[in-house]
Amino acid sequence: MLAIRGGTIFTAARKPAPEVIKDGTIIMEDGKIAYCGPSQDIPEGAEVIDASGQVITPGLIDAHVHIGVHPDGFGWQESDVNEATEPNTAEVRALDGIWPMDEAFSAAVEGGVTCVQVAPGSANIIGGETVVIRTTGKVVDEMVLRNPSGLKAALGENPKRVYGSRQKMPSTRMGNAAVMRAALAKARDYLRKKDLAREKPDKAPDTDLKLEAIARVLRGEIPLRVHVHRADDIMTAIRIAKEFNIQISLEHCTEGHLIVSEIKEFGAPASCGPSLTDKSKLEIKDIGFHTPVALLKAGVKTALITDHPVFPLQYLRLCAGLAVREGLDEAEALLAITRYPAEIAGVDSRVGSLERGKDADIVIWSGDPFEYSTKALYTIAAGRIVYKAREVARG
Repeated sequence: MLAIRGGTIFTAARKPAPEVIKDGTIIMEDGKIAYCGPSQDIPEGAEVIDASGQVITPGLIDAHVHIGVHPDGFGWQESDVNEATEPNTAEVRALDGIWPMDEAFSAAVEGGVTCVQVAPGSANIIGGETVVIRTTGKVVDEMVLRNPSGLKAALGENPKRVYGSRQKMPSTRMGNAAVMRAALAKARDYLRKKDLAREKPDKAPDTDLKLEAIARVLRGEIPLRVHVHRADDIMTAIRIAKEFNIQISLEHCTEGHLIVSEIKEFGAPASCGPSLTDKSKLEIKDIGFHTPVALLKAGVKTALITDHPVFPLQYLRLCAGLAVREGLDEAEALLAITRYPAEIAGVDSRVGSLERGKDADIVIWSGDPFEYSTKALYTIAAGRIVYKAREVARG
């Protein structure tokens, strides 16, 4: 049993649960939060961390990264992020490409990031399945919280550049949309044939892993997570989602601030960012923290993301701080790196807030986590201390 005594707890819980508890207590048992509330007696025999004068938050969550499939410090030799061999590779799975020994996992834990959604890259119109994992562990299967958590797709510059340079479709935004529609339509026909064959199994189509992956989207089991930057690409993703009656999330959503009302009306969540990076291509010429601030103020469920390794995920908390500087409420900024990404990734029943029964993913900070000088003193994952700062260890 592990307990935390003292400190200011920011629970990130839904109201009417308390959002801030001063001089609180957290008790963890069997990897879960057994108690989170005002100061309370701690059971005898528990290991106790004194967090007096410190700040406690849920473990941070990044809803869009390429950690493990694009390891830090390596070039193309070890990059497994894009299976750029055809425009539709729905059958590939990020889970099969994650290298848990990527040094970025240690950096993530030091930065208080306990959970991430790993996605294939955006070279293809449909790139493969996403997965939600913890940032601690040596065997990826044991790190999984949800698999699959979505199906990665992409519109805009990347797929048309990759395949246009080979004189293949898609080479235009028209081609991008056509390839996406064709893949969804083919999977819809596949499901229809399977349904017709229920009474005659010998007439069933052969199992097709590509179509099975897309079928999960059509059945509403997982969302299509669509890489979009420009406003017109965002609207194309919404248009196709309406045509096929599917759930989508808007990944990056760089020009979302230009069409906030349309996004709000449709109801798609956004994983927005990385906002702290250079303008590396034309479609992100207007990148900045004004976008997630506008989306969140309008009531669009939005997570701040790093797109690691585009921006190192151990600095996710600083992205929240810069969003505050841009005008975002501090409470909303915390939710954008805790509860909202958990909800968008479909793991909010387990992580994203400090509530009884949830996984004990907790960070104890030396001060305000949005300040650059603040450090994570302890990172706790599933009730286990996985990182302790040097000054704490020496003390």
